[in-house]
Amino acid sequence: MSDESTGRDRLRELLDAVLAEDHRSLAEMAGGAYASPFHFSRRLTRDAGEPPVAMRRRVMLERAAWQLRHGSSVTDAAFAAGYESVEGFGRAFRRSYGHAPSAAAAGTDTAAAGGVRGYWLPAPNGIHFHPPVALWVEERDASAGGRPPGGPGPRAGDLGDVTWLLVRHDVDDTRALLAAAAALPDERYRARRLPGTRVVVFGGPEESAADLLAALVHTKETWVASITGADTPAAPATAPDPAALAARHERAAAAWLAVLRDVDRRGAWTDRVVDALCDPPESFTLGGILAHVLTFAAARRHLVRTLLGEDGAWSAATPESPAATGDPLNWLRSDLA
Repeated sequence: MSDESTGRDRLRELLDAVLAEDHRSLAEMAGGAYASPFHFSRRLTRDAGEPPVAMRRRVMLERAAWQLRHGSSVTDAAFAAGYESVEGFGRAFRRSYGHAPSAAAAGTDTAAAGGVRGYWLPAPNGIHFHPPVALWVEERDASAGGRPPGGPGPRAGDLGDVTWLLVRHDVDDTRALLAAAAALPDERYRARRLPGTRVVVFGGPEESAADLLAALVHTKETWVASITGADTPAAPATAPDPAALAARHERAAAAWLAVLRDVDRRGAWTDRVVDALCDPPESFTLGGILAHVLTFAAARRHLVRTLLGEDGAWSAATPESPAATGDPLNWLRSDLA
């Protein structure tokens, strides 16, 4: 959805149209995109298959349904969605969802069991609200007319056996490193032996084994929250001790694997999560998120392994120990696989 002649990202214009709090009319949306209302509406309708005002109204209703289920009052949800009266909001909500907003607020609506996607309304473009303030953009196969959520058949690019091997190895290798770190004296575990090291350019410094291991766990927690729409967990001010971090890792790994299996089952690796909190907004494919996590997890694990080796963690290990080498070939030959 990009304009190759100008380099503009059409997805960002969609975000401006459907999420900007001060874009409540077509004129305001067009003004934010530096276009006339006529040309803005025509291009967005052509590219997304839905007029901008209708798109905003639908996405705001999806957001309202989610807010109601998470404790918002009907009045607050109505005004947040841009309606001038609770009555008007109620009529629009009932037409769209088949029940009153009060049913969603009380948790008696049938969408509750469907999670976030239970609140999605039919859309011609796969663009939906994703909590807390983001969009979900499903990849559509234009030649086949698109595939709705849960539709039949996988798409090209589904997760293969090799990638699953890398995912499982990352989880098991992190578990082994945490177990080895538990034998370190606390001062060595937290010692800043890699001054100024930043594994990810937009991340904070990771200068100790404690920093690196905490980042391995927190990264999965953060991306699971982003994909599922849960609250993003705050990074602890001080890295937990290895035992506490190991317990967190088990929970994070289980949630991470469950999310990946769900995405793979739906063949949704080219779906996008749009982060509206970024300036400018950024979109990430689910496959790209997985590649990002695995890439930097491998870098962190290598650094941790090196630090643990300096402290003699592998002195009693066999030359081909999976924990000592980090080699998936050795891991596959071991009881860990």
